[in-house]
Amino acid sequence: MSASATDDSLASLAAREARGGRLSTAGFLIGPATVFVTIGLLVPILILFRYSLNDFKPGLLMVDALTIKQYVLFFTDPYFLAAFWRTLRVAIMVTAICLVVAFPLAYKLARTQSRYKNVLIMLVVLPLFVGNAVRAAGWMTAFGNKGFVNVSLQWLGLIDEPIRIMYTEFAVVVGIVAVNLPYVVLTLQSVIEGIDRVVEEAAFSLGADPLTMARRVLWPLALPGFAAGAIFCFILTMNAYATPVLLGGPQFVMMGPLVYVQFAVKSNWPFGAAVSFVLMTATLLLTAAANLMVLRRYRN
Repeated sequence: MSASATDDSLASLAAREARGGRLSTAGFLIGPATVFVTIGLLVPILILFRYSLNDFKPGLLMVDALTIKQYVLFFTDPYFLAAFWRTLRVAIMVTAICLVVAFPLAYKLARTQSRYKNVLIMLVVLPLFVGNAVRAAGWMTAFGNKGFVNVSLQWLGLIDEPIRIMYTEFAVVVGIVAVNLPYVVLTLQSVIEGIDRVVEEAAFSLGADPLTMARRVLWPLALPGFAAGAIFCFILTMNAYATPVLLGGPQFVMMGPLVYVQFAVKSNWPFGAAVSFVLMTATLLLTAAANLMVLRRYRN
């Protein structure tokens, strides 16, 4: 064997050992997180699915069985289907509003050179220190018949009597947007900061106006950030509980409160598990489909 062949063999062996070492290190680092996720997430999901196949009898928590009657009940009852479609509609509206409102603010935060940039970011983060129930209570004082909005409109002479804002879909959407908006702003801001400003300046030098630059240059480059923010916002909205309960009232039923009622109020664990599994499955399938669409568009 020639010296060059020996050197190539030794180099190949060293490269394989290096790759093996990197894989071992990666496995060692992600191993604990994998075990934790498996035990803390996948096992409860399997238990939940098994509960959803049980039967329910009044006075008993549940009866061991293997039946899909809980899923049949959910998909054949107009009340539960209405709750599902209402949740999906609100999630889509909230996600769209958050993306539209968050983009200008995120762009300003990402491109500002002010020494107060950290203060501005803290102002965005600050609402996250307040619980969802507390924020919803604040919106209740604003949207009530004698709240800030109605009193202000009457004082300005725009209305003669209070308008109904509380316990409407509008109030729920506004409340959830206020909760989710900081997450979307921070997600978009971090992505836009990673885009070189030279690209924008090149577009302006070629005669593009700000809207054209945002549509033809910034939007394609920031698309993964938009996808991440949209998916995060969509998941949070699909599983919202406190805001729909406090601002929507008992007549505005979404999936999160519906799960709570079945478990805690009616003690119908099989049906509550079925509703939870439907909610989780729908959320995962819709977010996965959206992610695939974005990846396909991004690659093209």
